[in-house]
Amino acid sequence: MSKALRVLVVDDEAILRTLLDRILKKEGYEVFPVDSVEAALNKLEKEEIEIVVSDINMPGTDGFELLRRIKKDYPGICVIMMTGYSDVFSVKDVLMLGADDYITKPFKSLEISMIIERAYWRSLSERENPVKA
Repeated sequence: MSKALRVLVVDDEAILRTLLDRILKKEGYEVFPVDSVEAALNKLEKEEIEIVVSDINMPGTDGFELLRRIKKDYPGICVIMMTGYSDVFSVKDVLMLGADDYITKPFKSLEISMIIERAYWRSLSERENPVKA
């Protein structure tokens, strides 16, 4: 039996954390929902996480800073950013900072599962077969 992928969900909205927790657990993931960047960084220090799904806009430290920290301190973790706005600039910025993918809210449960799977496997493939310049 293979080990379940471990997903850290970061969002300040309790309803969305609960929704993602249910969707992802139903898909077989092990889920760690947290409400802030600070809680996410604390969880990353203690748990082996493969995927982070984080909101961009949160009070205090935002998702941009979390993305920067993960890419610096945990470069092997796949990061998917969420935004409630279909703001082209935010999407472009998170992709330029190294996000593996993004999703706009509201989303469908099948959509989030497909994006996580696609981003995770693409990230894994790139780590195992790096492109040489």
